[in-house]
Amino acid sequence: MTSSPRRALALLLVVPLLGLTACTADDGLDEAIGELTEALSAHDLSAIPGADDELVAPLADYPLEVTAGEATRDGDRAEVPLAFAWEIEGRAWTYAQTATLVREDDAWEVEGYPSLVADGLAEGETIEVRRSFADRAPILGADDEEIVAEREVTRYGLDKSWISADEVASSARAVAEAVGVDADEFVARAEQMGELAFVEAIVLRPEDAADRVPDDFSDIPGANAIEDTMLLAPTRAFARGILGSVGEATAEIIEGSEGAVREGDRVGLGGLQAAYDAQLRGAPAIAVEAVACEEDEPCVDEDRRALVEWDAEEGEPLRTSLDVGLQKRADAVLADQPGTTALVAIRPSTGEILALADGPDGDIANAAATGQYPPGSTFKIATALALLRAGATPDDAVTCADRIEVDGYAFRNHDEYPDAFTGEITLREAVAHSCNTALIGERDAIDGSALESAAAALGIGLDAEAGLPVFTGSIPEPESETELAADMIGQGRVLASPLAMATAAASVAAGKTVTPVLVAGEGSGAEPAEPLTADEAETLRGLMRAVVTDGSATFLDDVDPAVGAKTGTAEHGEADDDGRLARHGWMIATQGDLAVAVFVEDATSGAEDAGPILKDFLR
Repeated sequence: MTSSPRRALALLLVVPLLGLTACTADDGLDEAIGELTEALSAHDLSAIPGADDELVAPLADYPLEVTAGEATRDGDRAEVPLAFAWEIEGRAWTYAQTATLVREDDAWEVEGYPSLVADGLAEGETIEVRRSFADRAPILGADDEEIVAEREVTRYGLDKSWISADEVASSARAVAEAVGVDADEFVARAEQMGELAFVEAIVLRPEDAADRVPDDFSDIPGANAIEDTMLLAPTRAFARGILGSVGEATAEIIEGSEGAVREGDRVGLGGLQAAYDAQLRGAPAIAVEAVACEEDEPCVDEDRRALVEWDAEEGEPLRTSLDVGLQKRADAVLADQPGTTALVAIRPSTGEILALADGPDGDIANAAATGQYPPGSTFKIATALALLRAGATPDDAVTCADRIEVDGYAFRNHDEYPDAFTGEITLREAVAHSCNTALIGERDAIDGSALESAAAALGIGLDAEAGLPVFTGSIPEPESETELAADMIGQGRVLASPLAMATAAASVAAGKTVTPVLVAGEGSGAEPAEPLTADEAETLRGLMRAVVTDGSATFLDDVDPAVGAKTGTAEHGEADDDGRLARHGWMIATQGDLAVAVFVEDATSGAEDAGPILKDFLR
């Protein structure tokens, strides 16, 4: 709840309007009325000598329009009906007042009285605006399971009222060291705060406190632990890059809110909490009050009366498709992974995003949905579709050479490529074992537009309104034969996010182009020029199954229910002293009505680094 400070009221009973002289046919009355309504609409009392602008300061941020009706004149006295129309955070406050103007010495004067400032304000009263919000609405997951809700926490810190001033520094240091926060900073803060203050060191969930807070914490003089609740996700790691947090509004948020957010308000900070803040926060209860209390004395309820008030409007829950169990599982399998890692799970039949997880050591927020990385050989599913559309079949013979040269640039297969599947092999075998040279060797059958169209049929590169910012991929028109060759194996300038590649896998499983969606009511997206057909998807499912039964992902062959997959390794950046490029590791998979993508930024290969994460998740 917030309120504005009390202001002194100083309005004269009769005060002159500046600059209003009898210089027109109506002796300046119309001009006087116009200046009065303009000044009142601008919350400006300076045109009325003796009036105090501070009185309207609590209402200064709320728009007001004052319009005048037809004046009734009796000689040198006129009464003017005024219509006041305030907009108080989306609520309308309208009322009528009558202003009396008196003409003396060729100038019109207005009889000043408090109700010209606010309806019902009386002599000696000031204005305060008080606001309070209902509880913030929750973020819900699949089946309306609460994700972000009030959960138990404990606030650990130092209660200075329990100890002497001489003990503050030593106790603060002991508290800080016990809970693992910066001791010097905490000591300095404890010494600066009031002598009866509780100085908070850290807020912990019960499960985190069990591991972090020593059993003898309460033995420290002044140490205190206060039970409380906070709006939190089920776990500390749960979808951390997606949900965002809730905290006090920053100056930047307040400035950009156009009056909707005010100092002291708690708002969403990042993620879905910020994107859907207005929906979750609702509208505050507002009371514009007339206050009359003694100077320098606290105002009590008896000193207040409402001039106008509105009840709070509760926020509306945000419904998402996140599956709490799968999201926890995704967070768990990434928990010990170094560097940037991500896992995305989608329900192919609906396009609903079931899990969006980033590893704990990632260098960007929400890499799962917005990261931009070369997808490597997982993109060969799109390349295979382009070749199928050009007339190829899975049983067609292709040549898997040790190397292939395109305009002077040599492409090779990955280091562990099996010798048994070199030479003349089928397209199915080329995809199963991920032969770069075989697919590049078929480049004359397609061009960049065909590759882009095939990718779009799988949802890659299509605009999607998922309910949160997403990057679905980019397949620029290749500028050379070499670039086309690189694009065909997910290198070159082709980029995708883990969400984009999970969408591609979901499209294969669904037998149609899938649009990913996280927030209920969203889910619109661009349509591909040539959508994926059921027959095409069936062929691609066969190719992905062959990757598991006979190719580079046989380690998934014992997973039940059966899995289709594609491995991917993408080289990027500058070569090291040994001439090796850094690598991203990828895996995509389908399992029934589930599609998954796993990304590991610094990897040896997709099968070696992303593969175990995927298998752990599916099991």
